[in-house]
Amino acid sequence: MTQKTAVIGLGSMGYGMASSCLRAGHTTYGFDVVEQRMSQFRSEGGAAGDLQDVASELDAAVLVVLNAAQTEGVLFGAAGLAPNLRKGAVVLACATVPPDFARDMAARCAERGVHYLDAPISGGSIKAAAGELSVMAAGSPEAFAAASPVLDATATTVFELGDEPGAGSAMKAVNQLLAGVHIAAMAEAMTFGMTQGVKPEQFLEVISKCAGASWMLENRAPHIVAGDYTPHSMVDIWPKDLGIVLDIARQAKFGAPVTAAALQQFLAASGMGLGGEDDAAVAKVYARNAGLTLPGEET
Repeated sequence: MTQKTAVIGLGSMGYGMASSCLRAGHTTYGFDVVEQRMSQFRSEGGAAGDLQDVASELDAAVLVVLNAAQTEGVLFGAAGLAPNLRKGAVVLACATVPPDFARDMAARCAERGVHYLDAPISGGSIKAAAGELSVMAAGSPEAFAAASPVLDATATTVFELGDEPGAGSAMKAVNQLLAGVHIAAMAEAMTFGMTQGVKPEQFLEVISKCAGASWMLENRAPHIVAGDYTPHSMVDIWPKDLGIVLDIARQAKFGAPVTAAALQQFLAASGMGLGGEDDAAVAKVYARNAGLTLPGEET
């Protein structure tokens, strides 16, 4: 079944999801605050039209924005999308947000007859472009049914985590805790090895085949070895996401000291002006503090 779908937020993940929907045969609109991204998507076959004009025709709206504030702004801001969607349409909310926020958005959408799928995503820009994401989803059976064509187009794994929105966001927080800690730990281990004469490329070759490996190590360490910090996931994502984790932990009266330590390293990287670089650039914090020279840097 083909749908009329709008993807709001054409960053590295959203653009890939929009392209995957287009490839699956859906009439797909792409919207972003950057006009160039929208123009590029239209040149590749994306449908043309203003969001307010096409909203009532949409079957699905996929929100791949930065945070809770942007999600709420798109749905219920001055030019809010939710009041203009037809009854029975579905919102797939993919940003990392607190579970309570997801529940609130779902309730407000339901008041307007709009389904809401709490649907955080994982897999990175490459898997987004290939339609191979993992989705941690929660919502009513009706929301899942309405969202199934988009999910089929964009994901290879959909974890159905229950009828109550918020469960997807809770699982995403668990994932982000591990992912952020693993990136920082990888950077710490690689630069620690450098102090002992272990070259970054040796680190990657050996540790990726040993018990200390992680998906983040295998994915991000090559960026450091290549000296290439083109952002696939930016440093500045992590103060937000790990901040959400710590906010949830605080409300639960749960201590998360390892998460807090990782957050400090990403904040330091952002403070060094690295916020727009790939998140592997957190290694530069360790390198600077230890007087080390990473690959691609001038000696």
